[in-house]
Amino acid sequence: MVGMLSVHAELQRELIVASTNEGLASARPRGRVGGRRPKFTADQPALAQQLYDEREKTVSRSTDLFGVPRCTVYGHLDREKTVTRQPKKTVANKP
Repeated sequence: MVGMLSVHAELQRELIVASTNEGLASARPRGRVGGRRPKFTADQPALAQQLYDEREKTVSRSTDLFGVPRCTVYGHLDREKTVTRQPKKTVANKP
């Protein structure tokens, strides 16, 4: 019985994959693409980088300005120019 259920589930999966591929193939000629819409417009990543490089805006302020999550801004910043925070120095209590 378990073998029959697994064969049926495999057949269902193959049908779903085939239907999905057919749908994507028919949508491409109409100019449709899959996936989410990008959060940034075409010119916003460059502007975010410029504001960050000139120290006009922090990443937090850029998120507010563009209305995107912090990870989106960090994902578009040039990693070589991005300054990471240094851990705070703690002073050990000496007896």
